[in-house]
Amino acid sequence: MDAVEFCVRYLLSHLEAKRQLDSLVLHPTCSLTHLGLIDEMCAIARVVARDVTVPKHWGCCAYAGDRGMLHPELTKSATRAEAHEVNERAYSAYASINRTCEQGMTEATGQNYQNLFQLLDWATRQEKVDATA
Repeated sequence: MDAVEFCVRYLLSHLEAKRQLDSLVLHPTCSLTHLGLIDEMCAIARVVARDVTVPKHWGCCAYAGDRGMLHPELTKSATRAEAHEVNERAYSAYASINRTCEQGMTEATGQNYQNLFQLLDWATRQEKVDATA
């Protein structure tokens, strides 16, 4: 079972948002698309932010593990339309669900993409987290 499906099925009903972002843009991953879990990803995101956007022109970032590092032109070409759309406005946060996709979209847009589960932790955790601990 994918972590997104597990989270929606077993965790979300037990979590309460203590704080929310104003806006969040998502980059769905190829695996979530193949598994039919984009709606579930959006459900998690709606706990994190009041306004959730999936760009109309989203698609595979072509980072593909190490391909984006070795052939950055692949990611640049694959993300051109999505990056342009994302950068048409500012968001409180930018997220995906896979580290290499997060890296690819960070490089494509110049925005810092984070993991959606880290943002969910931030939104539902009562206390501050000391990242240096």
